Amino acid sequence: MATPSDPAADVLALLDDRRPALGGGHLVCVDGPAGSGKTTLADRIAERRRDAVVVHTDELLEGWRGLPGLARAVGALVEPLGSGRPGRWRRWDWHASRWAEWHEVAPGGLLVLEGVGSWSPAIAPWVSALVWLEAPRDVRRERGLSRDGEAFAPYWDQWAADEVVLFDALSTRDHADIVVAT
Repeated sequence: MATPSDPAADVLALLDDRRPALGGGHLVCVDGPAGSGKTTLADRIAERRRDAVVVHTDELLEGWRGLPGLARAVGALVEPLGSGRPGRWRRWDWHASRWAEWHEVAPGGLLVLEGVGSWSPAIAPWVSALVWLEAPRDVRRERGLSRDGEAFAPYWDQWAADEVVLFDALSTRDHADIVVAT
């Protein structure tokens, strides 16, 4: 699995060859460690499909130590969509450190789940494509701090350790349809 020359185009081409697995639509998970370029790729995929909805899984986390509960939140969003019903998710307000408003996702079309832990075996039957992004740790750290500011710095090491535990437990990279080195 080499790095595609145009990952967004390659993801969409892959979807063209696959039957919708999420009700009447497709589900793409863009996963990998923090700072690897997941948001950028998810946005590029969505720019090319008018029916695309991007959900950032960092908005489904209950704070910095929320990775263990993420699969449950993602499953609650995806399961009804798989049956052709609207899915719902609740946004975590990082500034207030509490749950905020609910969001609804209509069935059909393309759902792009982007973020650390967006894929798990619990939702695998509905996933049309899993894309794994990776980059060297120092590059990812620099990107993360540039994006999120120094507020992220105190959490970086614990977050990185939590990612390793999650990815090792799920063997996420091993399940990827496409691997992208950024």
